[in-house]
Amino acid sequence: MLQAGDTAPDISLQTDSGETVSLSSYRGKKVVLYFYPRADTPGCTTESCEFRDLKAQISKKKAVIIGVSPDTVAAQAKFKAKYDLPFTLFADADKSAAEAFGVWKEKNMYGRKVMGIERSTFIIDEQGTIARVFPKVKAKGHAEAVLAAL
Repeated sequence: MLQAGDTAPDISLQTDSGETVSLSSYRGKKVVLYFYPRADTPGCTTESCEFRDLKAQISKKKAVIIGVSPDTVAAQAKFKAKYDLPFTLFADADKSAAEAFGVWKEKNMYGRKVMGIERSTFIIDEQGTIARVFPKVKAKGHAEAVLAAL
């Protein structure tokens, strides 16, 4: 997994609207890049809705929020609409972004080893350097911790 001080990989992914966007297009702004396992599941919904509820305060810190999961563009669009998420969701169906950031990991699910997203958040500064990493995130209360770190 990438660490504070590392340069954030310049990933390019499709957004929930189907547009392809590169992380470098956000240079000049702080970015809260959070990786979650799957749209519209309990933990991911909790985390995303908490970011939604704190968006105004996070924006005051001159930061943008971007959610990333290995879902399709259609699944991301549906998730965004269902919970009125006021920020961009990236569709990482090929897991290229998760692999670049080191969050595509082997996990234990009911005694079986499976590959999946380790819920993680990266705060990226205006120059594209990772300022803070939150590995193995617990969804509830996480957005507050990110706001405090900004």
